[in-house]
Amino acid sequence: MIVSSVDQLIGQTPVMAFNHHHFKRIPRDSLIYAKLEYFNPGGSIKDRLGHKLIEEGIKQGIINQATTIIEPTAGNTGIGIALAAQKYKLKTIFVIPDKFSIEKQQLIKALGAEIVQTDTRLGISGAINKAKEIQKKIKNSYLPLQFSNQTNPKTYYDTLGPEIYQELGEDITSFVAGIGSGGTFSGVSIYLKEKNPAIRLVGVEPEGSILNGGKSHSHAIEGIGVEFIPPFLETISVNKFYTISDEIGFYYTRELAKKHGILVGSSSGAAFAAALEEIEILPNGSKVVTIFPDSGDRYLSNKIYS
Repeated sequence: MIVSSVDQLIGQTPVMAFNHHHFKRIPRDSLIYAKLEYFNPGGSIKDRLGHKLIEEGIKQGIINQATTIIEPTAGNTGIGIALAAQKYKLKTIFVIPDKFSIEKQQLIKALGAEIVQTDTRLGISGAINKAKEIQKKIKNSYLPLQFSNQTNPKTYYDTLGPEIYQELGEDITSFVAGIGSGGTFSGVSIYLKEKNPAIRLVGVEPEGSILNGGKSHSHAIEGIGVEFIPPFLETISVNKFYTISDEIGFYYTRELAKKHGILVGSSSGAAFAAALEEIEILPNGSKVVTIFPDSGDRYLSNKIYS
């Protein structure tokens, strides 16, 4: 394949199939499929969103060549937006709680963006408030705000959902995925539910997230977990939420690396742990699909493989 722009490498990521021989917890005639989103050029599923946010902003006349893009992020959306912004030579500023991995912040800086850090204790809500404050001070600036922008779920409805359906067909038993902004889960869920109304929709969160009724507190698993209910979930009927501990999420992150050569982040380990729990309660012969959102090399300073 020969390309002339990095955005041409986004999407059409491979799918890994896991069976009973890979993990004994999987019933003999059942399968877990994982969409390997770390094969995107920026190393994560958020490359899809970053590209779409910039393209939609230009299409709608919100972004021009002099616009400064400002966004609160845990890191991956920042990388995705920074990649997309390079094509148009746009200035980018990302507001990141200081707990998030140094590697993601280094990658954002490598792409020419500016980073503003906020206090971890203020969570992503603090980063959102800071981004809004910065926007007020910069003329001709744009805050895509992935947490409420309908382009977020639409991105995955238009791209990831169709890819999964094309690869696996309509007989998927359950779709299992981590929830952060809720855009990926919402967009893919709506698409797959239109194709197969019987599919189970299963959300994944770390301990310290509130989707299962728990109290909000810090957790080591990055990229998923919420302090407030994402608006994109309001119209989705979720069959079940699995709450995964840091210990279990990191255990499966290491197992995927050590035994299968799959180098992913801890949110992927959590998603896989939930997929294993889900497939154990389903009839034999079921097909569960999940998503591995990003690569593990951006968390080495957090010793995810230690």
